[in-house]
Amino acid sequence: MTEAPGTARVITLVVVDDHPVVRDGLRGMFTSAPGFEVLGEAADGPAAVALVARLDPDVVLMDLRMPGGGGVAAIAELTRLGARSRVLVLTTYDTDSDTLPAIEAGATGYLLKDAPRDELLTAVRAAADGRTVLSPAVASRLVSRVRAPAVPGGESLSAREREVLALVAKGTSNREIAAELFISEATVKTHLTHVFAKLGAKDRAAAVALGYQRGILG
Repeated sequence: MTEAPGTARVITLVVVDDHPVVRDGLRGMFTSAPGFEVLGEAADGPAAVALVARLDPDVVLMDLRMPGGGGVAAIAELTRLGARSRVLVLTTYDTDSDTLPAIEAGATGYLLKDAPRDELLTAVRAAADGRTVLSPAVASRLVSRVRAPAVPGGESLSAREREVLALVAKGTSNREIAAELFISEATVKTHLTHVFAKLGAKDRAAAVALGYQRGILG
């Protein structure tokens, strides 16, 4: 983050995409918009991880399917390394097989490349503030996934999802969970969406009951 006394915050970015034309387009878009600075570009996942580690941008715009190394693995590695940068996935694909692994790996948001310019700028600002950003198409898919019955025990909960579920079991509100875990309320809701989908639960109460039933909650 670049900030000087008396000036507005400038959000720094790294753009990751295997297509030079896409990178050029995104660089041009953000360079021409006030309040943004593109620090660098990468053409695949491994290069992105190295670049982000060196430049420490506020936000990483990450493509998912790249020949030299995919975005999901890069997101997971950045999460493992404890990178400060928020990752906003920007891709052509909106299928469950892409969406859920990317968010599970630690992505702050997920937008499609056909998103309008203003929507993209707003999304990057939101991501820089740690808020979850999902395109309408992706959000509707996640909602459908939550409503669909899941295979019992088909997917295991992540450590953070277990933490969230344990706090829900104690009657903790989303706001209180966010404060307890030092994350945003939107991120709490995203974790709960994953918990509901994995457990096949329709609401908080059902999720807690299933958590006890399957030994997730002690």
